[in-house]
Amino acid sequence: MKKLYYSIGEVCELCGVEHHHIRYWETKIPALKPHKNKAGNRVFTEKEVQLVAQLKELVIDQGYSVDGAKKMLSTQKKEGKPVTDQVQLQTDLKEIKQFLIQIREAL
Repeated sequence: MKKLYYSIGEVCELCGVEHHHIRYWETKIPALKPHKNKAGNRVFTEKEVQLVAQLKELVIDQGYSVDGAKKMLSTQKKEGKPVTDQVQLQTDLKEIKQFLIQIREAL
């Protein structure tokens, strides 16, 4: 079940990062520029959620600096590499988990 837009809270849950990481990465990574809705809240597209998941893996899990992760992402983009399969799988599994929790609560 894919959504068009995700709130920052949903992105945090899906990717396993804190709000402040995402807001900081927005200032350092030009590709991560979520739009804001009428209420002024950040709304993320699927592509931006995948980018946050990649940043989380590079910066938090693998220990890259933000600048190092930025270089790694630009290299991947130039080479035409797709999103890391592991990152995509983790994101999909977390979405499925949230969906199943919603079903359980509805019962």
